[in-house]
Amino acid sequence: MTTPLAKRVEPSWLREFSGPLTAELVQQPGEFGLGRLPSRLKPDATAELVCGFCSTGCGLTAHLRNGQAINLSPSTAYPVNLGMACPKGWEALTPLAAPDRATTPLLRNHSGLDPIDWDHALQVFTLRFKALLDQHGPESIAFLSSGQICTEEMAFLGALFKFGMGGLHGDSNTRQCMATSHVAYKQSFGFDAPPYTYADFEESDVMVFVGSNLCVAHPIMWQRVLRNPHNPEIIVIDPRKTETASAATQHLPIQPKSDLVLLYGAARELIARNKVDSQFISASTAGFEGFATFVRQFSPELVCAVTGLKAEAYTRFVDSIACGKRVSFWWTMGVNQGHESTRTAQAIVNLALLTGNIGRRGTGANSITGQCNAMGSRLFANATGLFAGRDFLNPSHRAEIAHILGIPEARIPQRNSLAYDQIIERARDGRIKGLWIIGTNPSHSWIGQDALNDTLRKLEFLVVQDAYTTTETARHAHMLLPAAAWGEKEGTFINSERRIGLAKKISRAPGAALADFHIFRLIAHYWGCGNLFQAWTSPQAVFQILKHLSANTPCDFTGIDDYRHLDSAGGIQWPWPLGAAESHDVTKAPNRERRLFENGRFFHADGKARFIFDQPRELPEKPDAEFPFALLTGRGTTAQWHTLTRTNKSEILRQLSPAELQVEVHPHDAKALGVRSGSRVSIASRRATIEAAVLVTATVQEGQVYLPMHDPATNKLTFPAFDPHSRQPSYKFCAVRLAPLSRKRK
Repeated sequence: MTTPLAKRVEPSWLREFSGPLTAELVQQPGEFGLGRLPSRLKPDATAELVCGFCSTGCGLTAHLRNGQAINLSPSTAYPVNLGMACPKGWEALTPLAAPDRATTPLLRNHSGLDPIDWDHALQVFTLRFKALLDQHGPESIAFLSSGQICTEEMAFLGALFKFGMGGLHGDSNTRQCMATSHVAYKQSFGFDAPPYTYADFEESDVMVFVGSNLCVAHPIMWQRVLRNPHNPEIIVIDPRKTETASAATQHLPIQPKSDLVLLYGAARELIARNKVDSQFISASTAGFEGFATFVRQFSPELVCAVTGLKAEAYTRFVDSIACGKRVSFWWTMGVNQGHESTRTAQAIVNLALLTGNIGRRGTGANSITGQCNAMGSRLFANATGLFAGRDFLNPSHRAEIAHILGIPEARIPQRNSLAYDQIIERARDGRIKGLWIIGTNPSHSWIGQDALNDTLRKLEFLVVQDAYTTTETARHAHMLLPAAAWGEKEGTFINSERRIGLAKKISRAPGAALADFHIFRLIAHYWGCGNLFQAWTSPQAVFQILKHLSANTPCDFTGIDDYRHLDSAGGIQWPWPLGAAESHDVTKAPNRERRLFENGRFFHADGKARFIFDQPRELPEKPDAEFPFALLTGRGTTAQWHTLTRTNKSEILRQLSPAELQVEVHPHDAKALGVRSGSRVSIASRRATIEAAVLVTATVQEGQVYLPMHDPATNKLTFPAFDPHSRQPSYKFCAVRLAPLSRKRK
């Protein structure tokens, strides 16, 4: 028997508004909001806030007229970007005015999506999901959320779905970019803890970038590298001669996915030369002896044969690490998005540990995050792990969370959620029948795209909550809930260096669009579980709850007072426990930028980091006679962002990117295929065939081709392999063939 529809009673926090839900809720003022009467910002003033694109977390200055942002410029005093901004930051306001903004709830009928009001939408949402739960149980529904929404919203969603609605399974699209680093750090250090600060870019004398095109993916971080006064050795490990590789002092053009062998070999050589920090290893690590024995098999001859490197290049690479005084190791998606990504990330960690390059200025095993709030998602989304690094399987952790939140412990699931790919698999075989997708576009971004879209069409009820009606995923929705975008709501993001920064409401959301936070509050009320979230009245109130959840954990930030504190300090890196402010002024150097593990103590019970390793695994799909090319993928330009949902709204950003999909082809391969730059080719994998224009360039090696991840066609080709430890997809390698097309596109 299904649960009756919720009564149409406005929650108390809405009663101050004279109009209906559809018109007035969006105008709710916040401490930093620009609601009906802005409480803090003058109509013609400026407001400082963090950018909502990538994980760099730049500070932007919004210039206001009549209480509305009309322009943006980079903040000169913010400790992240120091007055710099990439094209996306300069253009961040433009997507807010796009004509395809979602302005009212939509519900699908036989002919398409029809506009409805919020009351109707929430009634249907509640009825349909409760019916699925009643008929098929708690494993029949799931959610997929985003690393783009605020930390407070992530936390509310995870608590609402699991503690209030009674669902079990939910994950974030952070799984596509940062799950590997999360698992690698947790296993190696005892907690998901990127140890560095951006100041380390300026302090290293040797910098090793593995699978990272920093110039394009994180251009402001690259600007920090260029500020380094120590004439550093810059080493880029990447099959493709990227923009970053072109600017490096050393480029190691390894064969795709041979980085694990390279890193193990480097460890072997450093140990054989006795270029290790024996004192640090003894005091601060465990498992070194087993690791030293394991890597003996990775001789220089083997490494060069597998990677394709010349012996001289390999020797120079090892020499640079051996001679460096402050060596930092950096990685991004070229590592994270691989079939053995966790062990590759840990091989980087192992190099930092065995040389003692961690916890000091200019050192570290440093993963660079993808989305603006992927770090917030990793800690507080309450998806596949309990709040603040806790575990659903741990009874004491469940009891602690129940006590902090004041909810019955029985409300907390005693099992972990499925990961993203497992949720999709359950939806494909019919066990998951209802899916709620918030602020992400998997119809574009998920690996093996066509199979994903076939799966979405099988769902009995798909709700998409987004700021735009035209995303590839929204086109499949049975219901669309209109969400406010960055700049139209307030909350916090946590960037790559663990800095908690403040996002502000500097523009009004269009029509009846609501902040995700307010949508979650309304759903809690209509579902009938609002009593569990009585204290979750605003993002600022939830920030205080998150502080309590962080207490006595490695990410403790109980010493941050409130949003005003974050605003005045220029963001604060965790940890910042209660009492920290008594001895440190966070507004002054060096406390504005702080690194972890300076005392040589890690987060395992014995205080020691772990050497973790495994035998390299075979590629899940290799080129052969039928599909002879290896397809590589990555970020296209600094002007593009993920699925183009926002950046494609800007004419300026479009002009900074190729007008059509281009495939990079080596000159020798182009000659063999009989094509030249501008020729059109078909690109086929075992899953799909697409078309692209050829760009002949020696940036790719023979036998390899390259496509940008932003184009919706690219993930039709990719092979759905997953790292067994992090469940992160392996986007970076699959087998394809190319064939010339006779026609040319004008």
